[in-house]
Amino acid sequence: MGVYEKMYRVTVAEAAARLKVKEQAIRKRIQRGTLAHDKDEDGRVYVYLDPQDGATSTNIDTGMDKLLQSLQDQIAYLRQEAEDWKEEARRKDTIIMSLTQHLPELQAPAESLGGLQTASEGPTKGNPRGQQESSQRRSWWRQFFGLE
Repeated sequence: MGVYEKMYRVTVAEAAARLKVKEQAIRKRIQRGTLAHDKDEDGRVYVYLDPQDGATSTNIDTGMDKLLQSLQDQIAYLRQEAEDWKEEARRKDTIIMSLTQHLPELQAPAESLGGLQTASEGPTKGNPRGQQESSQRRSWWRQFFGLE
């Protein structure tokens, strides 16, 4: 029994719990000879587990923990990105709102300029080019904002 001195001697149920498998899987491993085991006088089966056998399942848990942490970090990053995009959209909406509020201010000077040009065009009414130029001067901003 010198080889098994550094190993844990546990029941089949305890081995299943430590290795996180079913008892039937432990019994099958015993049958295949992949787990060291013995029977006592009462017929109870004991399995010998290496202290590192429990560490194997811990390594799997650690790997899952790393994966879970990585996924949580990615979710937090994507949430922050979505919040940044929303903030940028709000900022753009504010700029557009500001521009649309200043639109009437742009209309008033253009209309007053149009009235002055009509009065000054009195002697040159026969010039269709002069009328065309005044309409082009008046409507550049309407074309820009899609109103014409």
